Amino acid sequence: MDLESIPGVGEKTARALAALDDPERALRTGDVATLATAPGISQGRAARIARGAIRLEHDDPGGFLATDRAREIYREVLGLLKDRTVTDYAAQRLETLYPSPRRSRIDEVQAFACEALEREPTPDVLEALEGVEPLCEPGDVRVRERCLATTDAERYSEAREAIPELSVEVVEDTQGLAELARGYATVIALDESFAGVALDGDVQVRPDALENPAEVVPERPLAFFARNRDRLQAAIAVHRAADLEAPCDLAALEDGLSRLAEDGTVAGDDELDRLTTAVDDLDAAASAAESVANDRLREAIREQDVTIEGSDLLSLVERGAGVDSLLSRELADEYAAAVDAAREHLIDALDLEAGEAEIARRAFGDEPTFPVEHDEDVVGRLREELTAAKERRAGRLKRELAADLADQREGARQLVRDALELDVELAIARFADDFDCVMPAFVDSADAVGFDIEGGRSPLLDEPLERIDPVDYAVSGVALLSGVNSGGKTSTLDLVASVVVLAHMGLPVPAERVRLRRFDDLHYHAKTQGTLDAGAFESTVREFADLAQGGEGSLVLVDELESITEPGASAKIIAGILEALSENGATAVFVSHLAGEIREMAAFDVTVDGIEAVGLVDGELEVNRSPVKDHLARSTPELIVEKLAGEHDSAFYGDLLEKFE
Repeated sequence: MDLESIPGVGEKTARALAALDDPERALRTGDVATLATAPGISQGRAARIARGAIRLEHDDPGGFLATDRAREIYREVLGLLKDRTVTDYAAQRLETLYPSPRRSRIDEVQAFACEALEREPTPDVLEALEGVEPLCEPGDVRVRERCLATTDAERYSEAREAIPELSVEVVEDTQGLAELARGYATVIALDESFAGVALDGDVQVRPDALENPAEVVPERPLAFFARNRDRLQAAIAVHRAADLEAPCDLAALEDGLSRLAEDGTVAGDDELDRLTTAVDDLDAAASAAESVANDRLREAIREQDVTIEGSDLLSLVERGAGVDSLLSRELADEYAAAVDAAREHLIDALDLEAGEAEIARRAFGDEPTFPVEHDEDVVGRLREELTAAKERRAGRLKRELAADLADQREGARQLVRDALELDVELAIARFADDFDCVMPAFVDSADAVGFDIEGGRSPLLDEPLERIDPVDYAVSGVALLSGVNSGGKTSTLDLVASVVVLAHMGLPVPAERVRLRRFDDLHYHAKTQGTLDAGAFESTVREFADLAQGGEGSLVLVDELESITEPGASAKIIAGILEALSENGATAVFVSHLAGEIREMAAFDVTVDGIEAVGLVDGELEVNRSPVKDHLARSTPELIVEKLAGEHDSAFYGDLLEKFE
């Protein structure tokens, strides 16, 4: 696919889209989440780009919604669909559905919608969907305790590009490698020439490291799963609640995620937890061990009666001895016991193993001192040992976990995509259920059918569905729709427009049964407020002139066009427009209070349908909402006069009633 051929996509946007792993798949499926990961593209723009790509694929010229009111109807029904989504993704994904005249596009969405209608939007599924979001790539991952080493400048550049998460160092020889090993927990040598070299520290010779970066930097795949852990767990819950076929092993993925902490480290390993705690608590434990020894010595000194003869005291003073010598001579056993207590406290507090405990014991020397202090060099050595052990353990666990999760990455992506797409399907299913929808049937344009709606209920009415009277209405060719004020003429046009828009989107429609032709475009002209000035009137007439010349395949809905100018002139203009639309094979419904006058002026036998009021009940109209074919409906004034004539024995009312005949 030539990305720049998509409407609205220029060179810069095409470059951004080309950076995606599979932009054609994302464009073809309307995957706005993936498209929105391209640099500089928001989800809203991603939806517009996807629509453009779909139009390109189906050779769709666009422009089906030819008027402001037609576009308003689309936004309103789309809003009703979006109101039934759980995720932001699904709401944006629905933006890729639009009314199209192309059979291939309608069939494509109808197939998707039919599958959606089989879905069951249970509370458990909807609750699980609340945690699902599109996956995101983690930010820059940096690993500071590990480095790559090479003697070759060209290899140095390759390494920096292939594994940017690690520092890359240039060394001249084995000595340089040894110096690096003293500053890093792990050094990975890229040159075969270092094979067999024995050095202190964790030095690994891996000439193939650049070919297997995930083994060298397991933090790379782990960061992806850690960053998206909650989203993946939510997607797993969705698949289980909805009983969806999973693209990966859910149990294995769930197990891997359970072993992964939020920061990308391995969780749930007792030995790693022990080492981590020991490193973190080392300074505090050493200080606490000092306190243990000193507290015991103080107590021993308080309880001990020390007697020193004058000659002994003189001898000690002459030798320059201090309290340490007194401790050595008089409290040697007590000092040894205090130091042993300090050592045991340090070992127990840090839960040290045998080799680590040997180092820890040397932190407190045998030579008596007061107060007792730990040897900082020994504690530093212990810290190095514990840290190195922790890093080795963490590295091995990370590599093992990364290997377990590596094969799950693409499956995990599909897992989330499927969960998000399920939300789109459920929104359609919920809409269809809320408005008692069915899939419409398209008929060949050669059949004498414009649209035929049975049991339709407009989704745009602000009323509960059960309080909306079902409407039956069918039109082939051109028709006038008459009826009383507030009888439902405008609502009928809204119903027709909603059904036609949804049908051409490929979606179910709010009716018991619908048959219609594929229209090229929808022209819906709402009621004009007040008489237009000369310029606006001229513009309106020009618009209808253009439509009349090329209206074949169009659906034209017009609400009380007579309000644009004087009633006498309006009837003539509407009659002329209807004549032109009829000749061109368009389907049209014009709502008008001048239906009788227009029929008389038209040069063809125009159909007049009527929404009939059957009477007045407590001052309120009682109306048959379904238009009656070939019937000029009575006006509200006629009904009122008829009511008065029946209630009063007066010639005045009878004479008035005769005027309507």
